[in-house]
Amino acid sequence: MRCVFRFGKLDRLRFVSHLDLQRYMQRALNRSGLPVAFSQGFNPHPVMSFASALAMGWESEYEVLDIKFTKHVPEREALARMRGALPEEMPVYSVRYVDDRHPSMMALVKMADYRVTPAECFEALKNGAREFLFSERVMAVRKTKSGEREIDIRPLCVSLTSDDTALVMRLMLTETDTLKPDLLLNSLSKLAGIETPEVRILRTKLLGLNAQGKPAPLMEL
Repeated sequence: MRCVFRFGKLDRLRFVSHLDLQRYMQRALNRSGLPVAFSQGFNPHPVMSFASALAMGWESEYEVLDIKFTKHVPEREALARMRGALPEEMPVYSVRYVDDRHPSMMALVKMADYRVTPAECFEALKNGAREFLFSERVMAVRKTKSGEREIDIRPLCVSLTSDDTALVMRLMLTETDTLKPDLLLNSLSKLAGIETPEVRILRTKLLGLNAQGKPAPLMEL
């Protein structure tokens, strides 16, 4: 059986890399005393996976950890144990069980929501956002494992709005079609004719597609 936790990565822990987060979570699971299943072989490790890696320096309210258990633990107890094993900057918000045949959380992710709060030039960025939304194509250079290539990022931005203090964006997040908020921010700054400002990037949600093909929060799929 698999137990899926939604947790956050906030404040000073935003500087923990994804690799270090994996090690950090393994130690937390040991402290929790939860019945975690381990892999076979010479170097056994907990059978767990994250839905999506988070870039170092970004914060999140919607990270998802999928863990295989050897036996059932009541959800309330599992939640309490994980909360007790992790610091305040890594709050555990919810938990649910899924069948072993349930698709992996990583495979379900299609999009992500972000709040990008600039330290300055907010009005200029909103102007850049308006120009972006009216454009049919917006070319940008994206770094890949094989090098750099120019792509049209306009179709990868599902939505882009703003509130009193931040840009609010929903971006594609799949193996083949991904738009990261920092790349979009660079493009908005270029359209606005300004240098890219310092920002706070907060991931607020990971989404997949429900049975009707509409975006839905990952923990509800």
